Amino acid sequence: MGQGRLWLRVEFAALYLLAPVTMALVLPPRALFPMLFLLTGVGLVLLHRTPGFSWASLLRGRVRWGQLALFTLGTALLAWAVLRWMAPGQAFFLLHYQPELLAMIWALYPVLSALPQEIVFRPLFFRRYGVILPGGPAIMVLNAAVFSLAHLMYWNAVVALMTFAGGLVFAHAYHRQQSFPQAVLLHSLAGNVLFTVGLGIFFYSGNVARPF
Repeated sequence: MGQGRLWLRVEFAALYLLAPVTMALVLPPRALFPMLFLLTGVGLVLLHRTPGFSWASLLRGRVRWGQLALFTLGTALLAWAVLRWMAPGQAFFLLHYQPELLAMIWALYPVLSALPQEIVFRPLFFRRYGVILPGGPAIMVLNAAVFSLAHLMYWNAVVALMTFAGGLVFAHAYHRQQSFPQAVLLHSLAGNVLFTVGLGIFFYSGNVARPF
């Protein structure tokens, strides 16, 4: 194994495995988001230094509006079903009681959360570390798995399953459809729909309860 590939494996393990596990097991909930922003910054630097990468490439790619509409509807129906089963009292809570906060989430989530996450988990993952990862469908499953692992800090099975499923969709948009804008829009809509329906309660760091 060349020294370059060995270093890439170290980077990958630190960024996508060690960091999320450390956040989930060690850091207090109030430190989770500062740590996430720090890791995002590190990821941006690594991507900028990746040979052959161009920031302009992130602007390329077709936006599939029909896919966005179907995905939004499917996400809303799934979120509603899960919420009715697990926390029916939270249904449309923000929409009813804190519409200003919900409007702020719709405005800021795509820029402050979905976009940074997509940069780290899609272009950085595939462009910088693709040479050390398996090919074919396996690389997208692995991408969804590490994306789900990044949400371990919430200690919630619903979050783990939904982020894995979402990760598969976002990875397909970026890796198969070659469209970073589509991946960002899908991620943005998923997050905003979850908060609108009420499932955002599971993605709130104030509700984190470690099982130990």
